[in-house]
Amino acid sequence: MEPVFAALVGLFFAVGIYLMLSKHVVRILLGVVIFGNAVNLLIFTAGRILREVAAIIPEGADTPVGPISNPLPQALILTAIVISFSFFAFLLVLAYRAYQEIGTDDTDGMRVAEPAGEPPPPIGY
Repeated sequence: MEPVFAALVGLFFAVGIYLMLSKHVVRILLGVVIFGNAVNLLIFTAGRILREVAAIIPEGADTPVGPISNPLPQALILTAIVISFSFFAFLLVLAYRAYQEIGTDDTDGMRVAEPAGEPPPPIGY
């Protein structure tokens, strides 16, 4: 099962990087989300995937019997999911406000620091 997840992680990283290299802000945001999911899946795969044996220590034993999955990467992923969702929500609101102000989601159109037709800022106060 790990080789399938490793291939999926590679695909997620490739798609995420491809989308982050785009000119449009919405595609960049989707690339960030897919890249974050790729990192979460990578951590999950590195922590071993075993669904046959539960991570429960039987009564009378000091250590688990047989191979089990590591619960620490799963806890880290749950935390990362919450953080990445809040980060995505912040970036989405930031992109929406930028679109409202500038009128475009193209990054080339956003490069203009001072739009044409407006007076220049004051030189001194």
